[in-house]
Amino acid sequence: MKEEITKLRQLIENSRRIVFFGGAGVSTESQIPDFRSEDGLYTAKQSKQYAYPPEMMLSHSFFKRHTEEFFEYYFDKMIYPEAKPNPAHQALAKLEEMGKLSAVVTQNIDGLHQMAGSKKVYELHGSVLRNTCMQCGKKYSLADMLAWKGKSIPKCACGGIIKPDVVLYEESLNSDVIEGAVRHIMAADLMIVGGTSLAVYPAAGLLQYYGGKDLVLINQTATQYDRRASLVIREKIGEVLSEATASL
Repeated sequence: MKEEITKLRQLIENSRRIVFFGGAGVSTESQIPDFRSEDGLYTAKQSKQYAYPPEMMLSHSFFKRHTEEFFEYYFDKMIYPEAKPNPAHQALAKLEEMGKLSAVVTQNIDGLHQMAGSKKVYELHGSVLRNTCMQCGKKYSLADMLAWKGKSIPKCACGGIIKPDVVLYEESLNSDVIEGAVRHIMAADLMIVGGTSLAVYPAAGLLQYYGGKDLVLINQTATQYDRRASLVIREKIGEVLSEATASL
């Protein structure tokens, strides 16, 4: 991997407008399971105790029709309050502080990029840290929500249901977030993609807006974009990014 790290470091050194696009694999090193790997949330091993498949339980229609069961699954499988940023998050925050990284575009909902110090983060699928009453619009923190875990449906003082700011299946992505992400991707001189199989749309489709010379893919399994990449690294993303940025 030494040769690949050297090449990645050179690409980073020669760039000034890097955009990082990340998926669930960025957070697995923080002990947050991904979705589609062998031990992911969508495997039979992880979802066997529920009567419905995960994709259904995380849909808007299921949230509306089976709200209590939705929150049971949500609190059980989607919330990891003890998780801390790992070397991947920290390396990206370092690159932003150096003025090299212009934005992080993430499919993750855990808020770990911000916890590590990243400022410009586009959360395509929302965040568990933000929650809003569907009736009056009052905002609630993750700590507020966790007080309801194992009890009942989270309710506001006004009686409205408190919904996590997480994009469920059947829901649209936030247009402002998309526009901001696309703007930075189009202006990037290097795009680093990590911890994602690039199988989830419309998020994965954002890569089509990148017109720069070099595309780097850091993922432990193959993706549909591998042939287009200048550099493909099949190692843990935390190790790769921390080594590549260590001497910068």
